[in-house]
Amino acid sequence: MTNSERKRLNGEAEEEEEDEDDNLNGGLEAWERSYADDRSWEALQEDESGFLRPIDNSAFYHAQYRRRLRDRSLVATTARIQKGLIRYLYIVIDLSRAAAEMDFRPSRMAVVAKQVEAFVREFFDQNPLSQIGLVTVKDGVANCLTDLGGSPESHIKALMGKLGCSGDSSLQNALDLVQGLLSQIPSYGHREVLILYSALSTCDPGDIMETIQKCKESKIRCSVIGLSAEMFICKHLCQDTGGSYSVALDESHFKELIMEHAPPPPAIAEFAIANLIKMGFPQRAGEGSISICSCHKEVKVGVGYTCPRCKARVCELPTDCRICGLQLVSSPHLARSYHHLFPIAPFDEVTPLCLNDPRNRSRSTCFGCQQSLLSSGNKPGLCVACAKCKKHFCLECDIYIHESLHNCPGCESLRHSNPIVANEG
Repeated sequence: MTNSERKRLNGEAEEEEEDEDDNLNGGLEAWERSYADDRSWEALQEDESGFLRPIDNSAFYHAQYRRRLRDRSLVATTARIQKGLIRYLYIVIDLSRAAAEMDFRPSRMAVVAKQVEAFVREFFDQNPLSQIGLVTVKDGVANCLTDLGGSPESHIKALMGKLGCSGDSSLQNALDLVQGLLSQIPSYGHREVLILYSALSTCDPGDIMETIQKCKESKIRCSVIGLSAEMFICKHLCQDTGGSYSVALDESHFKELIMEHAPPPPAIAEFAIANLIKMGFPQRAGEGSISICSCHKEVKVGVGYTCPRCKARVCELPTDCRICGLQLVSSPHLARSYHHLFPIAPFDEVTPLCLNDPRNRSRSTCFGCQQSLLSSGNKPGLCVACAKCKKHFCLECDIYIHESLHNCPGCESLRHSNPIVANEG
């Protein structure tokens, strides 16, 4: 048999194998086969209420373990951490042609837009005194999409109306634009930049190292989340400015990385300066009042707040008065920022032997949701306990207490019950 005949037979065999693979996969595309291989619909079962629940919760438990481990490391390394509660953050979104790649389904641009929307809402929920601005980069030019503001809806609306990929990306132009905008921020504000970078290169008009040095001198913390591969210039930028650099592996990992920037980061020691900040608490306008809004230069009826210093009308809080420059906030904004200064200590993991103690049956139920901590067959499940009040909680309540409630129900119940006992005595 000649070599040509062998090659022809091998080629026919390879074609037959490809046809067999196509028949087995039903002619599915690559992204469709990934779902077919997972067969996630087979890992579902009904709970006692008839709702569907996943059988495999290993990813959920692993995420909880990572969060508790991170919290414990922060508590162990530093007793008191100064945090920047008044943050001025610009989100730089790369909309070059690299954002149209489809390695993230349906595309990088769609995934970034979806996660930015969720991040903006979460950011203002955890940082009510802070402000966000959006910057897009396409065709080698950086454009300021929205100015710094405290309205999540206005940012999301502006972003969804300007989605489109074209041209190259320019990291230097984006940094120059953001550095000029943040240089006007008062010294008490923490200046931050979060860059969501899709490209593998940057098309810059000058020396980007000089731009990075300007950002460092302006006390701007720059962080980058890459959607392709690691780049030296992005890593160098984050190291020089005190930010963080990471590369997303998939959509869930990208969501986890971007949400890590929602809580206020520790303040850089050399930039942490204590200042007294003058703030105003405006009154809400009456329902029938008519005035001109200083934000949009439009006539508004019964909407907005009145500056206590110059009596100008603004639409939303928090913001800076366009007339006198006074920072306008409301008392709930200050109250919601309090938990970042005094966070709840991480709960301790409970061993299964404690749940089976017959002398204290109350430990077998969660103090928060009153659900049983025992799994099927009366086997002890995973749970945690507060180190102060010794109350037991399930993992779902542990998340809710540390990430949303920011108060331990067990400690609060003891605090309110002690005065009553004292009065009765």
